[in-house]
Amino acid sequence: MVVDEQRRLILDQFTRQAVPFSEMHARDDAEIHQLLITTAGITSVDQVLDVACGPGLVACEVAKVAGHVTGVDLTPAMIDQARTRQRSLGLVNLTWVLGDAQPLPFPDATFSRVVTRYSFHHFSDPRGVFAELARVCRPGGRVTVCDVFTTSPQQAEAYDRLERFRDPSHTHALQLAELEELFAGLADVRREFYKYPVRVNELLSRSFPDAGGADAFRHAVRADIGINALGIDAANNSGLQFSFPVVILSGVK
Repeated sequence: MVVDEQRRLILDQFTRQAVPFSEMHARDDAEIHQLLITTAGITSVDQVLDVACGPGLVACEVAKVAGHVTGVDLTPAMIDQARTRQRSLGLVNLTWVLGDAQPLPFPDATFSRVVTRYSFHHFSDPRGVFAELARVCRPGGRVTVCDVFTTSPQQAEAYDRLERFRDPSHTHALQLAELEELFAGLADVRREFYKYPVRVNELLSRSFPDAGGADAFRHAVRADIGINALGIDAANNSGLQFSFPVVILSGVK
């Protein structure tokens, strides 16, 4: 089945990426985390769910503000990294759950805030996952999705091809219009944008592409310099680099 194969790819990639992914994003600017927390409207009274929490980077930052945070992820190695990070920060208001995003292993209306970051491009059924995020969110609570985005079918196709060179578990970078459509049934939808800059060699050193994938990735990024058909602002300034375009969308159930 397609879903089972995608789970296998995610488990394979993110078991190997657990430590390097954690190290890479541990250096994220505080402003990135704060933008997500502010857009999601998280306060000290909130019970928060972080879906596809990975090594707990978002969950631990949110836990500094929220009443309690639960992180759920499919990959045991990521949950191990999350627990290690929690201990290093001395945080006590966190719970980690090994589980899938579809279905989520929680009753209806359990959380006042439900967030997920950098996950939707891995889901084979993003609509189904979004329905799960909304299901476990309480009425009046907020659902927040932060992910890369594209702006047209042509750009999405080209971007997906690029990312699969580097990460075989990549499925589809939704167009901004597709992401916004998910929020059509929610109220007070907020939108924030930012760019996440990376150097290609560093990114590939923390990735596990199939044979030939790294060279194909470099070639595709280099070929887009001055064209920007991929929407990533590729450049060669003391080394090949680009920026992931990211949107945060948040709406009230």
